[in-house]
Amino acid sequence: MVTDSTSCIPVSLATQWGITVVPTQIRIGQYTRSEHNVPKDVLVRALEGDMDVSTSPPDPAGLAWAYEQQAARGAEEVVSVHISSKQSETYDLAKKIAARSPVPVHVVDSRTTGMSLGFAVLAAARVAGAGGGPRRVMDMLARRLEGAAELIYVDTLEYLRKGGRIGAAAALIGSALSLKPLLTMKNGQVTPLDRVLGTERAMRRLVDRAAKKANGQAVDVAIEHFGALDRAERLADRLKPKLPGVREITFTEVSSTIGVHLGPGAVGITVSPT
Repeated sequence: MVTDSTSCIPVSLATQWGITVVPTQIRIGQYTRSEHNVPKDVLVRALEGDMDVSTSPPDPAGLAWAYEQQAARGAEEVVSVHISSKQSETYDLAKKIAARSPVPVHVVDSRTTGMSLGFAVLAAARVAGAGGGPRRVMDMLARRLEGAAELIYVDTLEYLRKGGRIGAAAALIGSALSLKPLLTMKNGQVTPLDRVLGTERAMRRLVDRAAKKANGQAVDVAIEHFGALDRAERLADRLKPKLPGVREITFTEVSSTIGVHLGPGAVGITVSPT
């Protein structure tokens, strides 16, 4: 299994399941680096200081190395799963690099990002680890990606607008400042979910939406944030009583690439039926 860093998979889990995570890239001013080499506090200050910040797909050499590494480990085939092609050129780049791989590579457009992508990759890796072939791995991926939901709060839509990733959520621009947007991913794009008066009400609505999505099912859940640890912790405290059947809630800071487009203060809940 290969994926990119927008999957937000914790390093320990990627190592445990033999997943190669290729970092996307961040540009601040004139300098472009792997997102893993850009400290989160530096990035937050750059965004809040209105510096010129943008993102780009992984270094092509990094993707080529990922496929070669998996082949060297004994993989006969590789499944490479990436952020929505409507949000990044990573999928198209992976297809080009895969054509030169020493083993066959199945490149998948997840049509999402964040832990919706991460949970699907982890589930597929477990199938592969149990001896499942590419078809069973791809079937698991499709099922988990289809059922997952990203529920996102942002303080402002300005960062999505600047990055050109706003999609259908552009319709919300111009709303009163007190109306806080809730977003989701639909058909590979950022899409409006709701508008709520004030941040606290928005947090409550986010929790209610997550509980409704879970609907008593067996689910994997993640609380994600960017530069908003306290807000995310309060969100987790509100969510836990609403999901008595959930096995575990993964708590993580999102990929810096995602953070560039959501902006400081963003929080989200991923609900992925198992």
